[in-house]
Amino acid sequence: MQTTFTIPTHGQGLYEITPRVADWVTGDGLLTLFLRHTSASLLILENADPEVQTDLRAFFARLVPPSDHPSMQYLTHTYEGPDDMPAHIKAALLPVSVSIPVSAGRLALGRWQGIYLFEHRDAPHRREVVAHLLG
Repeated sequence: MQTTFTIPTHGQGLYEITPRVADWVTGDGLLTLFLRHTSASLLILENADPEVQTDLRAFFARLVPPSDHPSMQYLTHTYEGPDDMPAHIKAALLPVSVSIPVSAGRLALGRWQGIYLFEHRDAPHRREVVAHLLG
């Protein structure tokens, strides 16, 4: 069973997609989610405390600042804006796919886990996540 979720984003940030995915799964099997983009990521992350998201965003903004930051002057791929190449770097460091067991039609996530699309670009996008449930 396979489908594609379209996730609208409104700039950099974490967008929880757990409810949409949970509503789609059935039966038992292994769910694979794959993000069809090179400037965003997929994460399984704590979904109880929003400070986790704030801190994660701050960490990656500090680790990989925009290309117009003095520390990033070595970058050559800069013509798509100061957020573009840093977005590709973040996506290279973080996963673009995750696998989650499904049991009796429920995601086997831990109590505080959620599935997030991590948008690395400033502009709004429509991201596609392909879901494949093998059962």
